[in-house]
Amino acid sequence: MATATPSSLTVPHAASSLHHHNQQDLKFALSLPKPRCPIFSVYPLVLNRRRERNYVKWVDGTLQNDAKFRVVVAALAAEAEVDEGLVEEGEEESGGGGVAVAAPPKPKKGKAALPLKRDRRRSKRFLEIQKLRENKKDYDLKTAISLLKQMASTKFVETVEAHFRLNIDPKYNDQQLRATVNLPKGTGQTVKVAVLAQGEKLDEAKNAGADLVGGQDLIEQIKGGFMDFDKLIASPDMMPKVASLGKILGPRGLMPNPKAGTVTTNIPQAIAEFKKGKVEYRADKTGIVHLPFGKANFSEEDLLENLLAAVKSVEANKPSGAKGVYWKSAHVCSSMGPSIRLNIRETLDYKLPSNA
Repeated sequence: MATATPSSLTVPHAASSLHHHNQQDLKFALSLPKPRCPIFSVYPLVLNRRRERNYVKWVDGTLQNDAKFRVVVAALAAEAEVDEGLVEEGEEESGGGGVAVAAPPKPKKGKAALPLKRDRRRSKRFLEIQKLRENKKDYDLKTAISLLKQMASTKFVETVEAHFRLNIDPKYNDQQLRATVNLPKGTGQTVKVAVLAQGEKLDEAKNAGADLVGGQDLIEQIKGGFMDFDKLIASPDMMPKVASLGKILGPRGLMPNPKAGTVTTNIPQAIAEFKKGKVEYRADKTGIVHLPFGKANFSEEDLLENLLAAVKSVEANKPSGAKGVYWKSAHVCSSMGPSIRLNIRETLDYKLPSNA
């Protein structure tokens, strides 16, 4: 049962005491102005202002020294109603003397019952193939590639990717990583190459198999929104004109750059390399390299060879400012599947069989 406050117990008692008081004193008490704040005390009720010399006492319902100080009697009926409401509320909560017990929550079903919040947004297919691998377990290369092919179960041919977390901070110039790697078995994609050149370089590019060749006219098309190509190669003498395309090509990763091999005098060789499977990679702002190294329909041997080429390239292009342990973690996955963690030491020391 709820316990009433001192004020709710005192005022009704004061009301019963006033019942026997003479009508003249009661009318005088009720006619006094309302105070700024209510004053309450336990019975016998004593109202006292410590800072004033004069004070007023209620003793057994008798008003004393009423001419020296003003006494306010609160709305007794309202207080009595509050007191009754508290009693009724306490009886409802106790349920006639018993203890109220909260109803148990309903058990969650389906995806809502999964412990990890990220899994609740996954598809049923993803949750099923996720059971094929153990979380936080380091796999050797052959086992990881085999699991990866099993997990690529969508209706289209998925791209397989490698993700390397490195101990670098790219905000420093000596810890930035940007390079290219030639995948021996290709990427499995058709690469559309455009070339910006002039003079004899135009004819060389056409003969080398470039899909698009042009000079100032191609620059104007790109400014107008034409982006129907995957790689843009430029000769060094065209770079002053290409500089005006920086805001358009930069965010898309298509701006020609000597480090990426897209600014060169040997245009036929550059076209052949990108057609065969040359891939550009760079570390993002968190120091992670994301690199595609084939398709899910490649054989395990081809994927293994491409992955080792990517690992060796990242190791060979280690930034000069990288200190301590260079490799933090390495994962492989298909574009629509869960990641598989690799054993870094075994990956770095792995050597292909002689017949590969």
